[in-house]
Amino acid sequence: MRRYSLLKTAVAGVACTALTVTGCAATQSRIQTPEGGYSLAVGEPDHLTPGRTVVSMDQIHALFAPLATVSDSGKLSYVQARSVTSRDSRHWTVQLRHGWTFHNGEPVTARSYADSWNRAAYGPNAWPTNGQLSGIEGFAALNPAKGKPKKKRLSGVRVTGRYTLKVTLAAPDSQFPYQLTDNQGAFFPLPKSAFTDPAAYDRKPVGNGPFRMTKAWERNRGATVTAYRDYRGPKPAATGITFKSYTDLGTAYTDALAGNTDVLAAPVDKLGQVGRDFPGRVHRYEAPSMEMLSLPLYDKRYRDPDLRRALSLAINRKAVDKAMTGGLNTPASSLVPPAEVGAETGVCDECRYDPERARKLLKKAGGWHGPMVLTYPGGQGLDDLYQALANQLRQNLGIDGARAQATADWAEFSEKVIGKKVTGPFYGHWGALYPSMQNTLRGIYTKTGDCFTCSFYSHPDVDKLLSRADSSTSPGRAARLYNDAQKRILKDFPTIPLFYGSYVYVSTERVSGASIGPFGLRLAGIGVEP
Repeated sequence: MRRYSLLKTAVAGVACTALTVTGCAATQSRIQTPEGGYSLAVGEPDHLTPGRTVVSMDQIHALFAPLATVSDSGKLSYVQARSVTSRDSRHWTVQLRHGWTFHNGEPVTARSYADSWNRAAYGPNAWPTNGQLSGIEGFAALNPAKGKPKKKRLSGVRVTGRYTLKVTLAAPDSQFPYQLTDNQGAFFPLPKSAFTDPAAYDRKPVGNGPFRMTKAWERNRGATVTAYRDYRGPKPAATGITFKSYTDLGTAYTDALAGNTDVLAAPVDKLGQVGRDFPGRVHRYEAPSMEMLSLPLYDKRYRDPDLRRALSLAINRKAVDKAMTGGLNTPASSLVPPAEVGAETGVCDECRYDPERARKLLKKAGGWHGPMVLTYPGGQGLDDLYQALANQLRQNLGIDGARAQATADWAEFSEKVIGKKVTGPFYGHWGALYPSMQNTLRGIYTKTGDCFTCSFYSHPDVDKLLSRADSSTSPGRAARLYNDAQKRILKDFPTIPLFYGSYVYVSTERVSGASIGPFGLRLAGIGVEP
């Protein structure tokens, strides 16, 4: 599910490239790193077909190339697409570059995309990326509320030439080009073999990206991919990547310290020590994600905005993060992360640390009596953080009943939140799959959003502003309207922003050129020291 994620993303998405781990025992791969290549720690994938996975994005980024991507500065650029254009933000033309091929030599054409999109959009297939295509006309017919769909193809997708796609959306959407970027698996192309033998393809996918698989993925061991010599994009800096499968982040971290694994996403509970353990080899990027303290607005005790503001003002975000991560995270000052295009920060006055004002607002709201339990998912490395937040509320607001309490596991946490069984502030996280304010604001603060249970908040004014932003044909005007929407939400202050999330990777001395961008680790840019 996408509603909550820290290590489990895209559904939600951490941004989607961090390790996903659930077990406690490591599996050491016997697959050897190729000469001139490097090894990368990953979790065991659920699937390797782009539209079917929500956790295997490191592998997908190596094997597939997107239509478009976004630079560190937020500029959209094209990869497999030559152009993506529209005059009204509803009717779009996607022109592909000529000469690209899948790893088996099959040409990548407009039909490769149309067939893939239709497979992901068809409801009975139950692909987890299905909702990424919901803005395309005809999606509803493929996903009826009851019964089996009578159609199998999106009416809004037409192949009008070997390299031309015409896409009609259900409503104008200025952000459509951003949805075609690296982390939206439903929009990648698939070759014919993906449909003739889906099971075999899922173990050894044939992509259009910088690396190709020569052998199928081995469960609990991993696989090695090699550079694809006919790749039409920027050539990879390394000859290959060995994906080493782990079920425990701690063991992967120990292996990296010993030099047995070259690159990995730093575990949450190790962030405070990565600078000492990997001096000069910590790679950080501010992700399009938000860490927040969510509130049970269905509980009348939390309906006064002054109470919610008081809780926020009582938290010293900078001090908490310094103690927990050594300052790797950035305290939030908005509802949208700066990694999203056009996002304004510094707009949340109540995100400052001001315990005196916090106490005044708490008194104005009628004070607090009894326990205030901060709930978070157990087993995710969040214990110290939530203990610190509870301490802040006790010390700065005098809420003696403030305490942190973990659930047994992720499943119990999700069940409690979705079932409205949480009685106090609780863990909230959003990781955008594409770096647009649309994704975050619609995801959290609308009733149909994937993370509505992160806020339990919606408002007609916000819906109108978001619709106007979506339909704008001017990127600048769209950004202004999205920012107006976040400022309108802040008037009601339904959630407590804590930090902008970060991708944090570490690497061994053997690796050169490691860098991180809006979609996580840049796999093709990593080289190996001679």
